Amino acid sequence: MTVKTNSIAWMLVADTLYSLSGGRKVLAVAPMMDWTDRHCRYLHRLLTRHSLLYTEMVVADAAIHGKRERLLGFDLSEHPVALQLGGSDPDKLAEATRIGNGCGYDEVNLNVGCPSDRVQSGTFGACLMREPKLVADCVAAMKAASDVPVTVKCRLGVDDQDPEVALDALAADVLSAGADALWVHARKAWLQGLSPKENRDIPPLDYDRVYRLKQKYPDVFIGINGGIADLDEAAGHLAHVDGVMLGRAAYHNAAMLADADHRIYGAPAVDADWSFVRDAMMRHAEAHIASGGRLGHVTRHMVGLFQGIDGARRFRQVLSTDATKPGAGPEVIARAFEAVMPSLQAA
Repeated sequence: MTVKTNSIAWMLVADTLYSLSGGRKVLAVAPMMDWTDRHCRYLHRLLTRHSLLYTEMVVADAAIHGKRERLLGFDLSEHPVALQLGGSDPDKLAEATRIGNGCGYDEVNLNVGCPSDRVQSGTFGACLMREPKLVADCVAAMKAASDVPVTVKCRLGVDDQDPEVALDALAADVLSAGADALWVHARKAWLQGLSPKENRDIPPLDYDRVYRLKQKYPDVFIGINGGIADLDEAAGHLAHVDGVMLGRAAYHNAAMLADADHRIYGAPAVDADWSFVRDAMMRHAEAHIASGGRLGHVTRHMVGLFQGIDGARRFRQVLSTDATKPGAGPEVIARAFEAVMPSLQAA
């Protein structure tokens, strides 16, 4: 369902999302192409009430001219949820931002970190690290079109850039243009010689560089991303910066998110209600199938839900095989959970 209104309640959430008053910290699930679609986000929201969720990157042209319900639709339960845009044309990004506001997103984020060939050919993503003035123009146009925070997600630099110079240059320009927050993937991107997959692993992590950026801007929200494996590591980073993004770790072992509200946001510690999660995902899958979708669109995001739990292998087998069969329905999710429920209830 596409949310057609920016309610007062969610506008207040957006206004305070990046407020540093009271030492507020933010845990987010990173935008990930082909992964963080509406079905993934629906699952993650069942596990964590407070963490910030991101869409996949949506190219500005697609947001303007594409099928908006398919590209931008989301369920009301996903709040707080941010729209990540890709592009380098200030006017187009402003229009896409207005569209995102109209859909009800709580934040609009500009991608200045994706290293894929497809993104480079469109002159956006990580290659924009070389053009901080253009990024600032984009941010200024987006801010003028937005009622919610506008943020930037970037790398330390690209190719032969010096991260000390490149990151400071980008930060200075986009913050002067009005960016509400800067999320930094703590690696450089090598646009020549490494694949997008290799760019997620091979360039060395430099968390200290992001910490130094935060020290330079104590009153600005600075978040960190890249190679963070669990909530213990996230909590460690939050001693130095304002926010942590979990990427592949949260996707492949989503069960960790069930403890995020307690560990990061100070909510009371409660055991995850896996029966509730199962039933909610079954209802979600049923609605998706009724609208013309397939069960596999939903269950592919659930395969890595239980790592190291007795029965997890069978859980994965059921979802990976039975969910792809013609006519597969929500009962497949119930069968998969039968394999792990004894272990979960005994924990």
